[in-house]
Amino acid sequence: MTRTRIEGLLAAFPKLMNTGKQHTFVETESVRYVYQPMEKLYMVLITTKNSNILEDLETLRLFSRVIPEYCRALEENEISEHCFDLIFAFDEIVALGYRENVNLAQIRTFTEMDSHEEKVFRAVRETQEREAKAEMRRKAKELQQARRDAERRGTKAPGFGGFGSTAVSGGTTAAMITDAIIETEKPKVTPAPTRPSGSNKALKLGAKGKEVDNFVDKLKSEGENIITSSVGKRSSEAATVFAPPVNMESVHMKIEEKISLTCGRDGGLQNMELHGMIMLRIQDEKFARIRIHVENEDKKGVQLQTHPNVDKKLFTTESLIGLKNPEKSFPINSDVGVLKWRLQTTEESLIPLTINCWPSESGSGCDVNIEYELQEDSLELNDVVIAIPLPPLTPGSRAGARPDARVCVCDLGVTCGLWCRSGVGTPVIGEIDGEYRHDSRRNILEWCLPVIDAKNKSGSLEFSIAGQPNDFFPVHVSFVSKKNYCNIQVTRVTQVDGNSPVRFSTETTFLVDKYEIL
Repeated sequence: MTRTRIEGLLAAFPKLMNTGKQHTFVETESVRYVYQPMEKLYMVLITTKNSNILEDLETLRLFSRVIPEYCRALEENEISEHCFDLIFAFDEIVALGYRENVNLAQIRTFTEMDSHEEKVFRAVRETQEREAKAEMRRKAKELQQARRDAERRGTKAPGFGGFGSTAVSGGTTAAMITDAIIETEKPKVTPAPTRPSGSNKALKLGAKGKEVDNFVDKLKSEGENIITSSVGKRSSEAATVFAPPVNMESVHMKIEEKISLTCGRDGGLQNMELHGMIMLRIQDEKFARIRIHVENEDKKGVQLQTHPNVDKKLFTTESLIGLKNPEKSFPINSDVGVLKWRLQTTEESLIPLTINCWPSESGSGCDVNIEYELQEDSLELNDVVIAIPLPPLTPGSRAGARPDARVCVCDLGVTCGLWCRSGVGTPVIGEIDGEYRHDSRRNILEWCLPVIDAKNKSGSLEFSIAGQPNDFFPVHVSFVSKKNYCNIQVTRVTQVDGNSPVRFSTETTFLVDKYEIL
């Protein structure tokens, strides 16, 4: 069967599916499609119409059981990342169009078998690399010794011939070889050598600091809002929020949620989608056979889904996450997604943080009023940044600028490389809760709030600037939180044998994937 034929059959499959009925196969004049839904993906088996459909269904089930062995989540990027592992496993199931009499345990054994030829090849290659490094060190020592002898005799060090005056000296070549050897080895931390004091003409770092300060002072005098070390401050604050727990237990769970939200400027929630997952990491083998007690107090209507290897009936009846086979163990030293949930809604009451932006035209431009309100009192949002776009830039208006110039020549006597706002300047802030940053390069006003919680659930910002009401959209919001939006928590962890409690640690993160007001 040619590649074109296979691609044509796969391209025809989505058109043949009937979403109104539940079937496991679709037939055409020549072939039969046997398929199984796997979340957002489909596992499809293409056979002839004469094949045994019961055997085909059994083969399809085996294919679908292989995928969770290699992929943590049934998503397209996970499949692509482990595509070769899956192909090797599939090759053990079907050979020359016929199914092999194998089970999942045999497939795992066959794919993990060692190759003697590969071991021999790797040993030979490592030996060759060690010999090459030893030869490089020996040559480097010879060249350095020749250079020292030449310096003692007062003669010129032997060099390698080159093109005219571009010949490379022996000393330089030795240094290059030595540097190459040092780069291949593990770097060692050594104290910096002390330089002798005395007059020299070395480069002085920070020599132009005074000129930079003068330039900053002139920008401040023109009305630019200059904030120093803002990037470093924000990154350090983010580091404190995302810092992993200091005391990470042998059983550690990471609860992560991401929200994607789009609202209209006149009100109304266009779409809100939230994805959450509990990732389990076990570092000690004696805690590999455990059960996780989950407390679900969510009333927003989230859809829960367990990993295919997790006992779904046990989770539904007792809210326990455990493997279908209690004798099996969870993987060690790897993050495994055991439970995930999804919430999609257009209900405005479920918006965690509402943003209301009111630009109104005045005689000199626009007066903008923007306010926020926290609707979910249980949340505590950190590092909240509400980014409001400002009116677009137009060719120069500062002193000395040509009206038709794309590049402005400022009164500082330098070409700044930016467009200047024609008579607008920086936004004039009226009232504000929190702080603000004016990013003139990105043409954005950032309203920064360190914390929004039940004690600080609302606030407002007022500013004036020349422009039109449409210039201040879309508004983008970003934040992080150590509390999740859906009230799903891990309360206890117990061992399968004896039901004895196990110490565990959790790490909760609520992030923004997209949050905009159009």
